[in-house]
Amino acid sequence: MKLLEQLASGPSSTRTIDPDETYTSFLEWVESRGMSLYPAQDEAVMELVTGNNVILATPTGSGKSMVAIAAHFHAMAHDERSYYTAPIKALVSEKFFALCEIFGAENVGMVTGDSSVNKDAPIICCTAEILANIALREGPDADLGTVIMDEFHFYSDPQRGWAWQVPLLELPQAQFLLMSATLGDMTRIANELSELTNRDTVTVSSVQRPIPLHYYYVETPVQESLEELLATKQVPVYVVHFSQIEAIDRAQALMSINVCTREEKDKIAELIAGFRFAPGFGKTLNRLVRHGIGVHHAGMLPKYRRLVEQLAQAGLLKVICGTDTLGVGINVPIRTVLITALSKYDGTRTRPLKVREFHQIAGRAGRAGYDTAGTVVVQAPEHVIENVKAMAKAHAKFGDDQKKLRQVVKKKPQAGFVSWGKPTFEKLVDGTPEPLTSSFNITHSMLLNLLERPGDPFAAAKKLLTHNHETRSSQLALMKKALSIYRELKTAGIVEVLPEPDADGRTVRLKVHLQPNFALNQPLSPFAMASLEILDPDSPSYALDVVSVIEAIMEKPRQVLSAQEKKARGEAIAAMKSQGIEYDERMALLEEVTYPQPLAELLEQSFEVYRSGAPWLGEFELSPKSIVRDMYERAMSFGEYVQFYSLARSEGVLLRYLSDTYKALLHTVPPERLREDLEDIIEWLGELVRQTDSSLLDEWEELTNGINPDAGDEPVLPPVPDKLTSNVRAFRVMVRNEMFQRVKLFADEDDRALGELDGGSGWDADRWADVLDAYFEEHEDIDDGPDGRGPNLLIIKELPGKWEVRQIFKDPANHLDWGITAEVDLAASDEAGSPVIKVMTAGRLD
Repeated sequence: MKLLEQLASGPSSTRTIDPDETYTSFLEWVESRGMSLYPAQDEAVMELVTGNNVILATPTGSGKSMVAIAAHFHAMAHDERSYYTAPIKALVSEKFFALCEIFGAENVGMVTGDSSVNKDAPIICCTAEILANIALREGPDADLGTVIMDEFHFYSDPQRGWAWQVPLLELPQAQFLLMSATLGDMTRIANELSELTNRDTVTVSSVQRPIPLHYYYVETPVQESLEELLATKQVPVYVVHFSQIEAIDRAQALMSINVCTREEKDKIAELIAGFRFAPGFGKTLNRLVRHGIGVHHAGMLPKYRRLVEQLAQAGLLKVICGTDTLGVGINVPIRTVLITALSKYDGTRTRPLKVREFHQIAGRAGRAGYDTAGTVVVQAPEHVIENVKAMAKAHAKFGDDQKKLRQVVKKKPQAGFVSWGKPTFEKLVDGTPEPLTSSFNITHSMLLNLLERPGDPFAAAKKLLTHNHETRSSQLALMKKALSIYRELKTAGIVEVLPEPDADGRTVRLKVHLQPNFALNQPLSPFAMASLEILDPDSPSYALDVVSVIEAIMEKPRQVLSAQEKKARGEAIAAMKSQGIEYDERMALLEEVTYPQPLAELLEQSFEVYRSGAPWLGEFELSPKSIVRDMYERAMSFGEYVQFYSLARSEGVLLRYLSDTYKALLHTVPPERLREDLEDIIEWLGELVRQTDSSLLDEWEELTNGINPDAGDEPVLPPVPDKLTSNVRAFRVMVRNEMFQRVKLFADEDDRALGELDGGSGWDADRWADVLDAYFEEHEDIDDGPDGRGPNLLIIKELPGKWEVRQIFKDPANHLDWGITAEVDLAASDEAGSPVIKVMTAGRLD
């Protein structure tokens, strides 16, 4: 029974809602699913239905999600809108699909800043910044009743904590449910929440987990520890690392262990038979999951993470090697958590884990309904493990001869090691999470959103700046900053003071219109639109220049740009060495080499001028770069680009960037600025993203059609996208890119790379070398620039089941008498998700 059906048979919104009736109705639904509430859940639900705010501080695995469902149910019973917020898009998405199954897809929406689905639904899943934005713009007038803030410990996050605090200051009409396993002392927040909302605020806490945890500190190597856990059936095991490369290396090292039975391996093979593993990390993951080993980290493609989660939920993966993203609530059911270190690099320095971080990770152990207890194993530092082994060998050899034992050479920790050991472990296990500390701030964007609200903006700003949870000295500093921002906006003509309050009570009015979710989704998009006007639409490079304008406003994908810079510097060093440049001069010149930045000078000059009339843009960074453009100009597929820049560990980062850029191109470039070749690029980029990973879009379409992708006992793997060849326009661009890639390699006289590309169709490096020699005996050069990839140089003949293509070389004399002919296998292309090309001839054309 869907919870909505229980609502229909329970309390009626046409009469006074009785808390006992709401509680009883919800309890009946819980029991209809074969479940019962734990004492802490029961207490929290009773407080919610009586209208109180609830701070739920219970361990991971104690069913906080069920209390959140009750809060949504309570809001719907009162015909009110409820909001669920989480810190990351993946968790928002996961909760969205879970609530669709419970309340029906038509009643649940999702807003994450860069996309929205069913945004007018009575239940909204969103990132914390979305709700904070609503709170600033609408305040007490916002259409909401219940606010559920999950992972509330993010309140202390230095960069994002403001988004968890703003709703607590600006939404007096809301009933709050704040949830986390690691909150610490919440007395001040509880008192201020009661004062704001005029409701009682009840803290429901419990240190007792429904599934108790057992902690162990071990001094055996990781592989031995895992072999023991496998032998004693303490699986699935999640092995926690604090870098992606360590997680992948560990998973590959475990291939020597027999993790699964033959029957389990056969079941895995059967389930993933239709799953598309792309080149790059996909090949590695394919081999690992068939062995019963998973990998899980933020750099993976979403479909790979979901595959691992689904196979783990089915009990088919016995070991999962991942990062500490486990602590942010990702749904990977596990029996045992094995932590490989008690220190982490936090982006600035390597430091010991905090109590909160440790318990967020450890708390994922133990599966409700499956396990009677969870296990947490912490590995001693590697040098300690090595020394324990060395001393054990010495004891075996020398007995208790202390003189000989003192002569055993002890291994020292690695350089930069932050000391930790068994006392650290014990302190973390017994420790109480650190108190949450305020991380409030004021920015141009926050103030602009506040100025959009009806009423006196000065009173609203004063309240926000004096009622936040900062110290008095910090509040004074924030007020000075806000005043400075206001003066800057006024000087720039962004705001104007009204001689008397307008109909909405405003004394100050914005003279600019802010787009929905201002400062969350491409805040620089108005600048990009203005910049398009300075481009020459008749230029051969116009389409790619438009792409460069849009790329300049996108967030930096750090891993991709770092790989580009590394590649560029490697090529620069090789070129300088060949020119005989001395070492010191090479090093000096190398400092100027970076990743490609098309139109950088033009865009940065334009940005300075534009920003003088929009001073709030000073908070945002313009970052010229070339990733989409680079991929297109190199005529590469997603997999080829990953391989070229060695991005196998960052495929997910690259895909998110491509996806965001595709959306920005669609939403930012006005119709009058489009041109056929630009539309081709946009269509190509969208299809490339869909063919690489379209799981989120496909899942939503299934849900809106009444299909639940998670129904049943069998894991439902991410669906294969629509046939590539059904999008003829995008497919033609991909074929054109594949053929032009051969032109570029031909121009570079790279017979080895051509042989790797076409060896399967009989065109090895030697055969290509013969063609290269013959061509360059007759022609001095070949054009591999924009003119060389013109549509008039590619002839496509569409036949049933295949395309016949001819790529003509543009020679200096424009004879156009050399080229490549090939066949495109349509069925194979659909299966692969990219054009499958078979070269037939290369050389002088008939």
